[in-house]
Amino acid sequence: MDHTEHPVDPAIRAEILEQLCAIEAEHQIQVLYACESGSRGWGFASPDSDYDVRFLYVHALPWYLRVTPGRDVIERPLTAVLDINGWELRKTLALLKKGNATLIEWLDSPVVYRAEPLFLEALRALARQVHQPERSFHHYIHMARRNHREFLTREQVRLKKYLYVLRPLLATLWIEQGLGSAPMRFATLVEELIVDAQLRAAIDELLRVKRSAQESEYGPPQTIIDAFITRELTRLEAALPPRPQSIDGAGLDRLLMETVLRRGYPQQRRSPTESRPSSVQT
Repeated sequence: MDHTEHPVDPAIRAEILEQLCAIEAEHQIQVLYACESGSRGWGFASPDSDYDVRFLYVHALPWYLRVTPGRDVIERPLTAVLDINGWELRKTLALLKKGNATLIEWLDSPVVYRAEPLFLEALRALARQVHQPERSFHHYIHMARRNHREFLTREQVRLKKYLYVLRPLLATLWIEQGLGSAPMRFATLVEELIVDAQLRAAIDELLRVKRSAQESEYGPPQTIIDAFITRELTRLEAALPPRPQSIDGAGLDRLLMETVLRRGYPQQRRSPTESRPSSVQT
């Protein structure tokens, strides 16, 4: 991982890991995967950007044997530094089957705090199998259009909002070109898709300013970037999305069953400071 592009303060990482252990003990669940989902994962964090931690978890077997389904999200109170919440495994797999682009991004995050390696490998493989490019196409073009309308039509704009339009716009282009699911890392999108030297230089300068300025930094409209956004938004909104594909959900059902059965019955409560040898950190 490029720690300049994806900065994580060691003290904050330690706090995140401690919080994940505390969540496991409090809710009697197992965290299967935890990553960074926001600007630190995309690669354009400001010095004062918070940490957007997202995790996937599984309950013990009895939780799944109830007539009335239980709550399938866990949310920690927001702080000035941390935004931590997670999705239960069955919810996660159902969303993956529906083509949820946000979840697919999480699985490609360059900042991973915790992971059960075999589970993550299986889930990433299934994500590739059930990827629905037409769903992602609509998700990203709608996000780009909405953010453009709300944030980039004024005399002075928050510089970070350009990136919140550019990233979904480039993700739409990625899918339109048949390159598979869009990567989370913004630099990968730029490197693959932006060939115009002036536009590339303008984006590079925007990234430089964003990474060194505060989240609230304002600036004048960026003429070259504005022209690119307007042109591509207009073209993509008239373009035909990829054709829908039939999805076989058998692999998702199998992963749910195998993971829950491995979890079995509630274990003895872990201490928040107890080590987890299967964890992976990057």
